[in-house]
Amino acid sequence: MQLQLRLDWSEMDMFAHINNVSYFKYLQAARVNYWEQIGLKTPYTDGLGPMLASTGCQFRKPLFYPGNIIIETNVEFIKNTSFGLLHRIFNADGELAAEGNDVVVLYDFLKHEKAPVPDWLRQKIAEAEDREL
Repeated sequence: MQLQLRLDWSEMDMFAHINNVSYFKYLQAARVNYWEQIGLKTPYTDGLGPMLASTGCQFRKPLFYPGNIIIETNVEFIKNTSFGLLHRIFNADGELAAEGNDVVVLYDFLKHEKAPVPDWLRQKIAEAEDREL
């Protein structure tokens, strides 16, 4: 799944490149976009929703304003109550600028506990990925 974002002047730091904190905002945008595409939208009327358990980023190349980026997001794994996302951020020249990893836990907000990934969600992820997981 892809998401295109415009880099903003306010995201630059004193070294005239995009600040590392902004990369995490881009990962968040891609993560939420992916959640929406697979049917994990708010409000969670049945109590079921995603919760970010961990996130990380490996910086490969600096990004500069003005510009656009494309973020490709794919599921790396699905376990009983969690799944992993791999994000690849590409600059306008198609060069890999960063790679991010998320672990997302499915959470029952009514029971306040982790929940198993249901079959319908596994199917939606498989459809989004166009592959068996």
